[in-house]
Amino acid sequence: MPATPSQQGVDDVSERTQQNRSEGQSPATKAGRRLAAQLAAQKAAEAKRRRNAWIGGAAGVAVMALLITVFVIVDKNRDDKPATQAGATPSASAPAPDAPTAPPAPQLPEGADPALGSKPAVKAGTGELKKLTVTPVIKGTGPAVKKGQTITTNYVGVFYKDGKEFDSSWNAGQPASFPIGVGQVIPGWDQGLVGVTVGSRVQLDIPGELAYGKDAAASGYPEGPLRFVVDVLAAQ
Repeated sequence: MPATPSQQGVDDVSERTQQNRSEGQSPATKAGRRLAAQLAAQKAAEAKRRRNAWIGGAAGVAVMALLITVFVIVDKNRDDKPATQAGATPSASAPAPDAPTAPPAPQLPEGADPALGSKPAVKAGTGELKKLTVTPVIKGTGPAVKKGQTITTNYVGVFYKDGKEFDSSWNAGQPASFPIGVGQVIPGWDQGLVGVTVGSRVQLDIPGELAYGKDAAASGYPEGPLRFVVDVLAAQ
């Protein structure tokens, strides 16, 4: 059934209104979508930049921490090196390892002459030595040495003719002890030191036959007449 004129007009108006509404909303909707997409892209880019900045900052901190650790280790190893390896000069108060040191002073008997604390200078003899000669240099106040006792001495031995030293307890840094008068030492000592008082210094001029004998050189001992200066420090 065909529509009436009035109804037809209403329908036309309604159709045009819907068409206009549809055509008017479409551009706005597309623009909104594009704007939303742009905003989303901007947010994503910003988030990416922040993430990259955080990663870069963390990496920088890690590198800095590594450099600090390496510096601390190197500095500690430098501090742990001995001063001599680091080029420092050793203390002047510390003696060098190979520096010679003076031997300790001997223990002197009570009341002894302080001169017994120093090594004597011994010179060569003069003339031909024919017999044992005992010459007191310092007279001790202790008891006289008896045959069979063990005596403690410091001594210097030289060749009688030229004064060249061949033996000395001073060089060893300690006195020598031995029985006297019982054949444990050369005859010149056995005969020349019995009766000497403790605390004495005596000079013994000993002919070759009372020293090491005629075969001394073959046995590796000093040959010929000898001179000894002997300090008697104790007798027991």
